[in-house]
Amino acid sequence: MKSYKDINQEQNALARQYRAASPDILNGFMTMHKAAMQDGALSPKIKEMMAVSIGIAARCDGCIASHVKAALRAGASREELLETINVAVMMGGGPSIIYGTQALGAVDEFLADD
Repeated sequence: MKSYKDINQEQNALARQYRAASPDILNGFMTMHKAAMQDGALSPKIKEMMAVSIGIAARCDGCIASHVKAALRAGASREELLETINVAVMMGGGPSIIYGTQALGAVDEFLADD
């Protein structure tokens, strides 16, 4: 199985390099990210679970790694993330089953640290 901890660390290192090369773009994206994920009508936990679902449907390992970790940090339980994965599979079909099972592996990998 892939290590989503490793994927997350690698993506963070790549993002730092990208920020150095193109600070306006990455800083702008991070400003948008912060605004989108702040508490509002939906909690950050719900928003992170939505991002996990989209990451699965988009087949984005970096998205899964980042948003599973953030969803857990925001208080999402394994059961809530499993239901999030179920919705992604329902919406995305076969490819989402592959990435959904991998996302559940990421949940368990990050939970093993606790």
